Amino acid sequence: MSYQIKPWQDLTICDDYMFKLIMRRKRICKRMLEKILQVPIRDITYPEEEKNMKMQYDSKGIRLDVFVADDENTVYDIEMQVRKPEDDGLYRRTRYYQSMIDADLLERGADYDELNSSYVIFICPFEPFDRGRHIYTFKNLCLEDKDLELGDGATKIFLNSVGTADDVTPDVKCFLDYVNGVLSNDDFVQEIDQEIRAVKKLENERVRYMTYAMKMQEERKEGIKEGIKQGREQGQHLANERWGKLMSLLLKEKRYDDAAKAAEDAEFRETLFKEYGI
Repeated sequence: MSYQIKPWQDLTICDDYMFKLIMRRKRICKRMLEKILQVPIRDITYPEEEKNMKMQYDSKGIRLDVFVADDENTVYDIEMQVRKPEDDGLYRRTRYYQSMIDADLLERGADYDELNSSYVIFICPFEPFDRGRHIYTFKNLCLEDKDLELGDGATKIFLNSVGTADDVTPDVKCFLDYVNGVLSNDDFVQEIDQEIRAVKKLENERVRYMTYAMKMQEERKEGIKEGIKQGREQGQHLANERWGKLMSLLLKEKRYDDAAKAAEDAEFRETLFKEYGI
């Protein structure tokens, strides 16, 4: 499958590149966190680029979309998750992101009891749990006593833009509708939409996007090539292994003529593979 670069003017808040770009606007990112968590936040900061690099690139090539900290030293990872994985990978990914955050803090010299409280927030334009809610908040609780919270400071939140329950404030609902492509008169939604429109008029941002997109396209092509190469090598290895087993059996049974014929006749060779169940 070929990777098509999406035109700059067609990008929306759901596109990873645009989402990251808009969330770099401190006012917008701060307001969104306040609306989701329903708590006031005095200020947020973006970790220095050199410190954030460890967070963005790991051994599996996973990057954090938006990573910020507030004035209470609580850290937030906000992810726009466009596609729903077929298995439970989406839920386990929150665990992986949490481990990345903790590992980065520990590498900077923090003790375990100094680990920041953290939120991993996934914004999903699909239903992640089939319960119809717009918001799902998870903390570690005691199974035997649901009122007993572990208190490890870790929270995971899934926002579902296609939910049906009446479980979020009107402004959060308007934001989730905007994720679905519905523009309302909500002031926060209008602020985001106007910022996106303004960004799209900046030639330098368009050039940066095209450079980024072409790099991603090239990396994907290289990945496909490497996958094909590995597939061929693995296929050849398996073919050699099958052929070796067949020849061993034929020679063991002194079927020398069949061995010679199998070396030249692919159809006869397949017949022998089936005969021996190889």
